[in-house]
Amino acid sequence: MADPSSYRPKPGQIPDSPGVYKFRDEHRRVIYVGKAKSLRQRLANYFQDLAGLHPRTRTMVTTAASVEWTVVSTEVEALQLEYSWIKEFDPRFNVKYRDDKSYPYLAVTLGEEYPRVQVMRGQKQKGTRYFGPYAHAWAIRETVDLLLRVFPVRTCTSGVFKNAARTGRPCLLGYIGKCSAPCVDRISADDHRELAEEFCDFMAGRTGTYIRRLEKDMMAAADEMEYERAARLRDDIEALKRAMEKNAVVLADATDADLIAVAEDELEAAVQIFHVRGGRVRGQRGWVTDKVEAVDTAGLVEHALQQLYGEERGDAVPKEVLVPALPDDRDAVSQWLGERRGSQVSLRVPQRGDKKALMETVSRNAQHALVLHKTKRASDLTTRSRALEEIADALGLDAAPLRIECFDISHLHGEDVVASMVVFEDGLPRKSEYRRFQIRGFEGQDDVRSMHEVIGRRFRRYLAEKERTGEWVGRDGGVPDGEVPDGRPAAGGEVPADALAAPDDDGRPRKFAYPPQLVVVDGGQPQVAAARRALDELGIDDVAVCGLAKRLEEVWLPDEDDPVVLPRSSEGLYLLQRVRDTAHDFAIRYQRSKRTKRLRTGPLDAVPGLGEARKKTLIKHFGSVKRLRQATIEQICEVPGVGRKTAEAVAAALAQAAPAAPAVNTATGEIMEDDNGDTARGRGSGHE
Repeated sequence: MADPSSYRPKPGQIPDSPGVYKFRDEHRRVIYVGKAKSLRQRLANYFQDLAGLHPRTRTMVTTAASVEWTVVSTEVEALQLEYSWIKEFDPRFNVKYRDDKSYPYLAVTLGEEYPRVQVMRGQKQKGTRYFGPYAHAWAIRETVDLLLRVFPVRTCTSGVFKNAARTGRPCLLGYIGKCSAPCVDRISADDHRELAEEFCDFMAGRTGTYIRRLEKDMMAAADEMEYERAARLRDDIEALKRAMEKNAVVLADATDADLIAVAEDELEAAVQIFHVRGGRVRGQRGWVTDKVEAVDTAGLVEHALQQLYGEERGDAVPKEVLVPALPDDRDAVSQWLGERRGSQVSLRVPQRGDKKALMETVSRNAQHALVLHKTKRASDLTTRSRALEEIADALGLDAAPLRIECFDISHLHGEDVVASMVVFEDGLPRKSEYRRFQIRGFEGQDDVRSMHEVIGRRFRRYLAEKERTGEWVGRDGGVPDGEVPDGRPAAGGEVPADALAAPDDDGRPRKFAYPPQLVVVDGGQPQVAAARRALDELGIDDVAVCGLAKRLEEVWLPDEDDPVVLPRSSEGLYLLQRVRDTAHDFAIRYQRSKRTKRLRTGPLDAVPGLGEARKKTLIKHFGSVKRLRQATIEQICEVPGVGRKTAEAVAAALAQAAPAAPAVNTATGEIMEDDNGDTARGRGSGHE
């Protein structure tokens, strides 16, 4: 790992002007490319204290061994040079979008003597006009089949074309009128090119001109009693209309626009693009990327614009580009897009109307694409196995943790404190094993104490289940050292293989019979220490503990001063993050349900004449029922809409409903729980 101070430029060396910079590693490979309005200010940010840098930025600067820059005259030039260098060097720390699939385009090879209409994938070629991309190749072929009736452009391969020219016999499409057969000189090269250009104009959205012209020709043919020709023109018009109907009108006034939406999490982002031409959605595409660099939504949008329009010219760049967030260098990006189009391009965030509604649709598609990508990634057996192995290596475990349990604490200003436990087995969620805890012994924002209590309660139940089956449980587990209850074998003796899976007397499986190999807590060093302390108090030393801190995605281990930083591409980090996020969502949903129930059946319901609106106003004013209970009558009267009589009734109701002190087991010091106070079983897909 390199020290950034070893290659930091000397003061005054970096110019205070626009430019593009490259970080190189010890082998002179370019690992990151960036641009800046001021090179001096931007590069100074990379050479500050490492502790203040984003983890991904810190990894990049410690991997680099040198930095160099190129001064340009304008921000637009910097944008163009940055795109060129990213394309040339493919730096490992730059955001690189990758298509989630290979999208088909409708292509017209205008660079050939006899242009050809075909379906194409992959890299775009010079001299070819592209339309799309489309979701499915069959959708393109259906459209082309309808349009060839009106625009009979060549669709055959070069081999078929040459063979027809040699034999003087056109292919089948030439015989049925869906090809003008330039191969046998039924149409000249110039006329065929004009036909191909009309095809392109129609696909570009200029549809009204051709339909009006055909309707005029049809009426003229009918007036001249050329009924067969009029019928053929009528069928051509219907074919064009059917081709247009395949793309529904989404924006009025024949708008040409591209809509870009982004869905992201800590590690990945999905981008979806809708191409609207003539008010109709002509194509859709999507990308997924790893968030290699520290980048926000605006930065992702800027990278997406570079990816979309870096090689495009003319009409391929629309008049309007709608985005969820404007790039930091909005003016420079707009100017760059305008230069590529040849006229002004509007770059903005839609605020109302049809465009905002369509943007919401694109956003839903982006969110779905991200979820689908993660689902595919999580369901792959090889990927899951690699993730478990990476976790074992990073945490120093003897074997891969096939069962992982994750705990999270949730509360609102210290009230309604709850906890969640989610279970992943072999890298997949096991929802029937999810559990929810109520923490009633105390109120307050003490996540460390709450975590200690929850871990202790979970594993005390586990030890109780082991005792029931006669397994050796060691000290503090309910069986004295050296003794075995009921004459069952001690550790090392035989225990029935299905002992832990045996059901309770009522037929239900036991709640905490299966021990995990790894306990993950949502939090940093204090929460990890609390979890480890709870296990040590119970004499459990064969369960590993770690914590995942959300802000920096660092993995903390007990008794370690420094965290374990997994690579951003690590499948192990992805699995830990998914486990942690699942526990977090599960806890929040339980906490919200309890809060809603408490507000609905709380002490304020007993106050006569106090409606829902004033209840909410009181809670919002004081922040919680606890603080409202502590308020005086004069303070309650300060709430808008609450008079003294109502304030006295509220104070009386809260005084009567004061919470009782929790019951305590005098023998063990444990807080007693009722039937519903300890756990609740997670059921169904609604908990993840």
